[in-house]
Amino acid sequence: MNLTLRIWRQPGPEDRGRMVTYRVTDVSPNMSFLEMLDVLNERLTLDGEEPVAFDHDCREGICGMCGLMINGVAHGPERATTTCQLHMRQFKDGDTIDVEPWRARAFPVVKDLVVDRSAFDRIIQAGGYVSAPTGSAPDAHAVPVPKADADAAFEAATCIGCGACVAACPNGSAMLFTAAKVAHLGLLPQGQPERRDRVLDMVAAQDEAGFGGCTNAGECTPACPKGIPLEVIGRLNRDHLKATARPAR
Repeated sequence: MNLTLRIWRQPGPEDRGRMVTYRVTDVSPNMSFLEMLDVLNERLTLDGEEPVAFDHDCREGICGMCGLMINGVAHGPERATTTCQLHMRQFKDGDTIDVEPWRARAFPVVKDLVVDRSAFDRIIQAGGYVSAPTGSAPDAHAVPVPKADADAAFEAATCIGCGACVAACPNGSAMLFTAAKVAHLGLLPQGQPERRDRVLDMVAAQDEAGFGGCTNAGECTPACPKGIPLEVIGRLNRDHLKATARPAR
């Protein structure tokens, strides 16, 4: 395939960015989107131009590093798929593709398509832990967990922290991410001692980082490559309401 790429180029955080047009030829439909960008960067390097900076790591859809707005859609047109797992067969010969970084105040652009997602790390640091005692592993049946709770906790724990929910939200809200992190610990017995403090601290860290408020637009769940449901936000809201109603420990 022969494609026209319009890519956001921004030398640094304080620089003014712009869309730059590139043409890529002989693109195999079996390439991943990032492999196609590698081909472009190889050509730019050989021509003595600055390659396009973009985040990536595992290229297996599990690390959460990759994240691009492709034609205005977080991670591209294929549902439940990360950018690194998106293949070029989703596009047609002659297509024009717009490639941009995540757009959110809490995710400032570092360079080109790379954004600073350390705000997610600060949310995790605020409450993403359990005070489980160290030592030998307990027996598997020592703390019974209902299957429905275990399944819901595992579903929330599949969040890879890519930030697609923030990029897709018209408010730039991180509620789906925060709710997933709160839910997967709050649903298990090991997470109960810190449950109240966790939800208060993580929501406070989220607000402090500059993320927008959630207005239930519902754009986050379709953009999530792991399909985390909107119900986790309802669970977060209930936990937060209960935590604010209880006196501090």
